[in-house]
Amino acid sequence: MDLEKTHRLWYDRPAAEWNEALPVGNGRLGAMIFGGTAAEKLQLNEDTVWYGGPRDRNNRDALPHLPQLREMIKQGRLREAEELASLTLPGLPECQRHYLPLGDLLLTFSDHDQPCTEYIRELDLKQGLCRIRYRIGEVTYTREIFASYPDQAIVIRLTADKKQALSLKARFDREQWRYLEKTEKWEQNGLVMKGESGGQGGSAFCAVLKAVCEGGSSRTIGEHLLVEGADSVTLLLAAGTTFRYEDPEQYCKQHLSGLTGLPYAELLERHVSDYYNLYGRVSLTLPAEPDKSHLPTDARLELVRQGEEDHGLVALYFHYGRYLLLSCSRPGSLPANLQGIWNDSFLPPWDSKFTININTQMNYWPAELCNLAECHEPLFDMIERMREPGRVTARVMYDCRGFTAHHNTDIWADTAPQDTYLPASFWPMGAAWLCLHLWEHYRYGQDREFLKRAYETMKEAAVFLLDYLIEDQEGRLITCPSVSPENRYILPNGETGVLCAGASMDFQIIEALFKACIQSAEILGSDQEFSVELSSALERLPKPKIGRHGQIQEWMEDYEEAEPGHRHISHLFALYPGDAFTTRPSPELTAAARVTLERRLASGGGHTGWSRAWIINFWARLQDGEKAYENVMALLDHSTLPNLFDNHPPFQIDGNFGGSAGIAEMLLQSHTGVLRLLPALPGQWSEGEVTGLRARGGFTVSFKWSGALVTEAVIECAAAGPCRIEAPGLAPIDLMAEKGKSYFFSR
Repeated sequence: MDLEKTHRLWYDRPAAEWNEALPVGNGRLGAMIFGGTAAEKLQLNEDTVWYGGPRDRNNRDALPHLPQLREMIKQGRLREAEELASLTLPGLPECQRHYLPLGDLLLTFSDHDQPCTEYIRELDLKQGLCRIRYRIGEVTYTREIFASYPDQAIVIRLTADKKQALSLKARFDREQWRYLEKTEKWEQNGLVMKGESGGQGGSAFCAVLKAVCEGGSSRTIGEHLLVEGADSVTLLLAAGTTFRYEDPEQYCKQHLSGLTGLPYAELLERHVSDYYNLYGRVSLTLPAEPDKSHLPTDARLELVRQGEEDHGLVALYFHYGRYLLLSCSRPGSLPANLQGIWNDSFLPPWDSKFTININTQMNYWPAELCNLAECHEPLFDMIERMREPGRVTARVMYDCRGFTAHHNTDIWADTAPQDTYLPASFWPMGAAWLCLHLWEHYRYGQDREFLKRAYETMKEAAVFLLDYLIEDQEGRLITCPSVSPENRYILPNGETGVLCAGASMDFQIIEALFKACIQSAEILGSDQEFSVELSSALERLPKPKIGRHGQIQEWMEDYEEAEPGHRHISHLFALYPGDAFTTRPSPELTAAARVTLERRLASGGGHTGWSRAWIINFWARLQDGEKAYENVMALLDHSTLPNLFDNHPPFQIDGNFGGSAGIAEMLLQSHTGVLRLLPALPGQWSEGEVTGLRARGGFTVSFKWSGALVTEAVIECAAAGPCRIEAPGLAPIDLMAEKGKSYFFSR
């Protein structure tokens, strides 16, 4: 099999709708490319184009009513508690800010009246490049489009194999929202679109297009840029908002003026060099047969829906998730939101914000394991920006020290509750879960300087939890009020409830964060007194319980679930992404986790894309390769759009990232302190090769396998320390790794 084919999405016709278009991005700038012939559309995004400005939404009525609310919950007066909560806890107003499109770039081509032949539209994952090629009459036209990180621009290269064959019109558009912007000429080869994003204190935005022609001429008329009789054209697009730039128009113009003197070949080389430095770190080869790479990607997806296997499509999906992460989350950008960076709606589903009761965290599950640690940085930046507003929320709503956040945040790092959706809104664990990403980054990279900075943030989230926990009648420390995102329970009298005193997920997150702080303090040799305080609190947290069905209890009481097939499986946090439920030290809990999964799936669970992706990771941690593979295929079958975007439905990018992480987790695990190769290998992947995956402890791992046995492995060490390797086909290996050394093992 041609390995290049495992890094390529391709189609034999233009996109008929947004969910068929192909994405490019550089973290800040994104475009969805439709690939039309006579008319091309690039739907554009800039990561800081959001509606409205920052606000203090904290509800000052929360704290005075908190004791009464807690007492109602303890007494089981659920209806009264939920009514009081809906009045006193919501943010004011209840909604945070929402993400917006930048607009569209529309290209209309002359001399395209004849039928189109030899059409191909592709996304080259190895170059981070979208390419469209087709023939009209005697002329073959080619477009190459990429979003350059080093040059912070979208670059569109238009060529034809005949001289003077390129004539086109270009203009910006925002459809029914055009009244929010205006377009102006910029000399004879450029256009400027600028406007306000709306709302009090909202940012101003600007997008600038510049044409560089080889042959022919360019001019501007009205809102149009016209190119006539060119041999080739390079269109350069920059954009920005006042979130980053005092004068975004001036920034864009100066930036593009500096790029226009660079040849296209140099722009492309700079982009590919930067891009492949990240993308090329990891490779995955699965069994070559059946090879369906000669078929368009959507046709392959349809065959999977008909029950056929396609290992190459699985590998492509894995690589595509890595492509999407490095395309929507780069140092200096905002983190990946619910749609990464790609959104065409002015009122997007769930506002296309950062949903931090699973979805934002899932976006970053592949960052460390799949060797894209730099892509994690925007999330860390956002966590830091959340600290100050989170302190206000902690103090005003709960009279607590530290900082907190609920189940959503936005561009302004808002930490007050979002919505009045009782199963989700009033859950103060968002900051704690996010801070565990700081700890994971250290575990993989072993960077003490990073840990010094991250520890203060982790500690501040832990301090909030120490203050928020209250003592119950048995002397345990519990959370109240809280929820188990986003499920409901049933009381013995048949009444359903949402708010609770203590959800299993809460205690699993708290335990993970407290232990991370204790370990960090030990590594740094500091803050012993705080570690003692955390250790004392840990002893008083409720322990995981196994319920009447043999399942992990979702709440402190063994309630029945209102939705047994619920999309959230929050009470298995300690299985994944946590690591408290492991097959060796806690077999009874992992057995109960298996029962929990089986019950969820038997009741219709996994019906959303991100939930199915989470389930892959669960089965991988349970070391059940067949079940993990079954759910990989179900993710492709039920929850994947023609352009391989994850389908919640609608499109939500977390399933792509969770799916890539799950495939990697099937091949390599390190959460127990052991490098375990092929821990959840399905029979269908009896042979293969993976390079460049990262493991906790500062290791990079590459290996081959055949007959489900590892035949050779290479461990590269970025840090010194003990390393134990377990792999089918190899005897267990213990070594004291030296920093900078590589170790080779074979059968």
